Amino acid sequence: MTSLFQILLLLIGVVKFIVIAHIIMSWLINFGVLNMHQPIVAQIWDGLNRLLQPIYDPIRRFLPNMGGLDLAPLVVILGLYALEIILRNNVAVFL
Repeated sequence: MTSLFQILLLLIGVVKFIVIAHIIMSWLINFGVLNMHQPIVAQIWDGLNRLLQPIYDPIRRFLPNMGGLDLAPLVVILGLYALEIILRNNVAVFL
């Protein structure tokens, strides 16, 4: 069961990394540092969007319209940290 606990924490870490990479890449695109006309940038951006849209869409329906400010990634990050805290506090269940 310890292996299951470690695998869950690994998956949470990977999802956090992907969300943070998506946030940073969106900032770099919006500030003109990255050019969407470059094929590799467009492919990475499309891949990240395809991975994260199923997670973001239900959260965006729940959140009020903030006028261009997207809080869905913040909610996802906070949810992942909360899930990690819950798992770590209940580690005795996995042992």
